[in-house]
Amino acid sequence: MSLFRLDASIRTEGSTSRALGDVVEAEWTAAHPDAAIIRRHIGVDPIPATAWADAVAASMTPEADRTLQQVAAVELAATLADELIGADTLLFAVPLYNFGVSQHFKAYVDLLITDPRLAPGAPDALAGKPAVLVTVQGGNYAAGTPREGWDHATAWMRRILEDVWKLDLEVVTRAFTLVGVNPALDQFTDIADELRDLAERNAADSGRKLAARRAAA
Repeated sequence: MSLFRLDASIRTEGSTSRALGDVVEAEWTAAHPDAAIIRRHIGVDPIPATAWADAVAASMTPEADRTLQQVAAVELAATLADELIGADTLLFAVPLYNFGVSQHFKAYVDLLITDPRLAPGAPDALAGKPAVLVTVQGGNYAAGTPREGWDHATAWMRRILEDVWKLDLEVVTRAFTLVGVNPALDQFTDIADELRDLAERNAADSGRKLAARRAAA
């Protein structure tokens, strides 16, 4: 039994996505106290910006003619794929940055897709694997809010995780994390507190489900 956990926040202290991921992990660990947890923190140890281009170039280059950079990129893509394929359950904690997908997570996904096992249309190496995506937003982009539609990250991440890799995915979102940080949002303090509590309850529930779904498989 194992859990793979990926964090994409650029922070280690004070990260709300990391804190919410900790709630999921704590519930999973409570059910599997002796199980292995594999961690990768791409926010503080990012995927090299050139890796995707090198891996793509390598796919069109005979093995004997590949550069050292191309060889390294292919090997890194395989290592990342092995981590996902080898784990029983998956947890992704990815914040919303500037209304879009974290560059760290995008680089991670781009490189993974160069591995033949995780390319679109490839055999389903991850199909049905239980997973949780935790995402946090500084503002509130829910239906009916002034910035509805400004979250350009969550739908894309779901497309990759659910439709390309076919994970059995649950999504936990916490909004208004900048309330208390940005004075312009002080008027939303009560709502932010409610949304925080709801997100933490959902994270705990998702952690328990993650452990139970694997245990029942």
